[in-house]
Amino acid sequence: MTIATTFDTHAYVKKLQAVGFTEEQAEVQAATLSSIFKTNLDELATRRDLKELELATKRDFKDLEAKITEAKAEMIKWMFGVAAGQALFILTILKMFPSR
Repeated sequence: MTIATTFDTHAYVKKLQAVGFTEEQAEVQAATLSSIFKTNLDELATRRDLKELELATKRDFKDLEAKITEAKAEMIKWMFGVAAGQALFILTILKMFPSR
């Protein structure tokens, strides 16, 4: 998003001329500063950019929370499955080798 600058090049040229710059020097300086301001302002984030980033980050966190919850549920299922398998294994071993 491009931000409109309020740098008044005409007023800047007049101020430079008032302190002894030639018109050509003042115009080159004003054009250069205007270009620098434009380049720097184009790189700045706007409030809208920050708000969009905030919303995207919130969405990402919600998605991450959902995935973590899903992973927890899946892990609990596996834990109970493994525990049941171990119990059956132990029971089978005990039946195969009964104590006297």
